[in-house]
Amino acid sequence: MDTIYATATARGRAGLAVLRVSGPQAHAVCAALCGNVPPLRRASLRNILWGGEVLDQSLVVTFAENASFTGEPVVEFHIHGGLAVSAAVLRAIGETGLARLAEPGEFTRRALENGVLDLTQVEGLADLIDAETEAQRRQAVRVLTGAIGARVEGWRARLVRAAALLEATIDFADEDVPVDVTPEVRALLSGLAAELEAESLATAKSERIRDGFEVAIVGEPNAGKSTLLNRLAGRDAAITSEIAGTTRDVIEVRMDLDGQAVTLLDTAGLRDSADPLEREGIRRAVDRAEAADLRIFLGPTQMLAPRDGDLVVQPKADLCATQGLAVSGKTGAGVDALLAGVTRRLSEKVAGAGILVRERHRLALDQGLAAIRAVLVLLDRPDMPPEIAAEDLRRAIRALDALVGRVDVEDLLGEIFASFCIGK
Repeated sequence: MDTIYATATARGRAGLAVLRVSGPQAHAVCAALCGNVPPLRRASLRNILWGGEVLDQSLVVTFAENASFTGEPVVEFHIHGGLAVSAAVLRAIGETGLARLAEPGEFTRRALENGVLDLTQVEGLADLIDAETEAQRRQAVRVLTGAIGARVEGWRARLVRAAALLEATIDFADEDVPVDVTPEVRALLSGLAAELEAESLATAKSERIRDGFEVAIVGEPNAGKSTLLNRLAGRDAAITSEIAGTTRDVIEVRMDLDGQAVTLLDTAGLRDSADPLEREGIRRAVDRAEAADLRIFLGPTQMLAPRDGDLVVQPKADLCATQGLAVSGKTGAGVDALLAGVTRRLSEKVAGAGILVRERHRLALDQGLAAIRAVLVLLDRPDMPPEIAAEDLRRAIRALDALVGRVDVEDLLGEIFASFCIGK
């Protein structure tokens, strides 16, 4: 396998930059630039020399095969973070002729191929890099540290046990098997099916943590939607005016509410209009509001009805007497209470979130669950064909193996690793 190298930190002027080299010739690259290879897993100060010139003074850390992120011999150069320094050292690594520039995600792909990470951990790493909120960080770390793989191993072990019991009835079909295995197989699979079904249903909640929520602010024209959005965003994200119909398109603002990623939507005022541009804006407003996870209604409107869990708020609390929950985007009155209500509603939506976090995970789980249910139907038949039941269990095992990347995932890898930077 080729030895590869790349910058592992973001491009740009910084105090430090980390250059990573991975592969069979990684330590040889280190020797070529530093004169020798420092002790493993110990940061050592070295001059990086090339062409008789000192390029930089660097901390160098070396890792042995099977004791690195990729599972290969690895060297990291912790150099000064100037653009010219990085460019000079990268050029020197390439001129050694021992390594080539890495492709996007190639370090992580090698970690997968070498068994250091499973596919769900790779996805967890991608989510950790992209995490914007504390809830997303916690979820990504849980996946990265192998929580899904450990859970799948437990499920898989029970399937293997059930399959072994059924295989025994096939192997000894011409002999008297002293114990009827059907009750144990049924107990194993019934409990497992209940767990998988609960986990599948909880995946949607986990996805909301990963992807974030959409909260739409809706109401009639001049209800104060844009003013409230600006107050919540802490900046002038939307144009405000006393002229009705100012907002024509949906304006989005990304926020972190108590650790949850939230996109606030300011929508066009809902009313009948003869203006074709305003009508299009209203249509888009209704469509986005219908798809939103939560709506904040600033007063009643005839064009959209609140759903269970939506917040109905009296607007412009600074101008009139109020009852119940009321806000003023202009003065900020009631905004803290509104945010507390939004946070509470969103927390309720993710309560009981599962360990699986992607649609791919749910689909693989559902395939395994369908196979298990097919076996349970067969077990109720007096003439239960053990060969068919055993094949269905093998199908369930393959579905779980695909979930963690053991089989049938080659077509997914390109899409997954395309989202990684070169240095990962």
